[in-house]
Amino acid sequence: MRKVLENEFYYLDNFHRVLEWISERYGDLLSPQEHAFIGTFCALPRPSRALFVRMVMRKGTHFRASKLNYAEIGCPVEAARHLLPTGWLAQDPVITLDELFDLLLKPEIGSIFRLSLHEKGARKGEQLAALRADFGDPRPFSNWYRDSGDAVYSILVKPLCERLRLIFFGNLRQDWTEFVLSDLGVFKYEQVEFSSAARGFRDRQDVDDYLALHACKQRFEAGEDLSSVLEALPRDVFDNDWINSRRERLLFQIAQHVEKCKDWDNAYALYARCRFPGARGRAIRVLEKDGQYQQAHALLKQAAQAPESDAERQQIARIGPRLARKLGLENSRSRRPRPPQRLDLSLPMPQQDWWVEGVVRDHLMRAEAPVFYVENALINALFGLLCWRAIFSAIPGAFFHPFHRAPADLHSADFAARRDAAFRACFAELDTDAYRATILRTYAEKAGIQSPFLIWEALSEELIVLALDCIPAAHLKKWFERILLDVKNNRSGFPDLIQFWPAERRYNMIEVKGPGDRLQDNQLRWIDYCAAHDMPVSVCYLQWSETRA
Repeated sequence: MRKVLENEFYYLDNFHRVLEWISERYGDLLSPQEHAFIGTFCALPRPSRALFVRMVMRKGTHFRASKLNYAEIGCPVEAARHLLPTGWLAQDPVITLDELFDLLLKPEIGSIFRLSLHEKGARKGEQLAALRADFGDPRPFSNWYRDSGDAVYSILVKPLCERLRLIFFGNLRQDWTEFVLSDLGVFKYEQVEFSSAARGFRDRQDVDDYLALHACKQRFEAGEDLSSVLEALPRDVFDNDWINSRRERLLFQIAQHVEKCKDWDNAYALYARCRFPGARGRAIRVLEKDGQYQQAHALLKQAAQAPESDAERQQIARIGPRLARKLGLENSRSRRPRPPQRLDLSLPMPQQDWWVEGVVRDHLMRAEAPVFYVENALINALFGLLCWRAIFSAIPGAFFHPFHRAPADLHSADFAARRDAAFRACFAELDTDAYRATILRTYAEKAGIQSPFLIWEALSEELIVLALDCIPAAHLKKWFERILLDVKNNRSGFPDLIQFWPAERRYNMIEVKGPGDRLQDNQLRWIDYCAAHDMPVSVCYLQWSETRA
């Protein structure tokens, strides 16, 4: 934490950076209240601003002055004195018994409520439950605890600060710790040139729509009545693609929950109105579960004419014959994928800690043919390194703050189309020897920088050089084309291991399956794809020759 301590007010400086960034780029969509907050905040004494930011960044809304002990701020009561006239802070707030318990220590509870020795030994939750019946009415903290000698403050504008955080990050997943982790060098982010038009929200309605969706999501995750959640969920399509995609994802999650409850009618109705990838396939499956075979078959035929993805094509191939049998229809034969090479191993179970892929890797390892556990890391990394400049192109709507791990539209259907020229230029290098130098140069220059395709700790220069020596450029291009076709789904499913024969400039990818394990759908799709393009892939089935006592 040394770098943080060099500037004791690092968190305050970061908060000011956010306010300045928002004022410059989003001033036109801020409310009068938000404009007034920014203007007033900057005029306050530094200790008061620092105390406010500390309270914003901590959990909860009620704080005891004795717990706001920060050396750089000094006396919290004096710092709070300048905040009280703003209306952002309340002193001696009216709080419930539950809120009081969040502020008190167990000895204080025993003293205030004059608990018996037995009651003092109970857990805090048990004490709270026992007192609720007699102390149900909220009251000021000083009324609860007359002799505390402590002040309590409530921060009243956390929702406003959450809106500002949302406007800055474009989401509520990232928080103020991004600044600290970046300053410490824990996370490094690509420096992208931002245009004045690079904004996550175009107008105030976008912010309101996002917050409305977020509230619905919180209510759903809290287990509230689904009918009331769905009533609050906007039915109309938003005039913002990425916010609308959040709406579709939430609708899909609700539909999945309803399906798990075996409420087939409502599950189908939700899937039918949802445009999230996979919703149509789930709708077909729900109709089948409900015995609506004719309707399921009709929807399946519609999907077969234009599958939305390889995943849906795979699902159609699986469900189609089953529905045809149930309806007494002739079943058209679908192409059977070429089976991959099979490797059967029978090995003694290790005596020490082990993992299946590691056991197979160590068994196959040869000095002249090294084996690496890579799973999804290697091929994605080679793609990310070659196409770095395309992925981090500063196009409108892709980046709008300094802490992007990935473009905001990474999973959008038009992600590749919006960068078509840049990706074609990257892929063209695979037709010459230029790609090798580009990948190695990017690996050296961008080491440690956050990317959706790089797991830096899983990589080494040795591994990358071996891969470039042994994997033909034509194979890389085929993999990269498929990743780009559906980034969200095609980044996973690669085989666990890769073995290289440097002297022969060849390789083999190996998917490992332990006893009772089976190939997953995304793995089957990659294996089928590799087999169709003559890429060497094996599936290793491991059995134990003896069990450990």
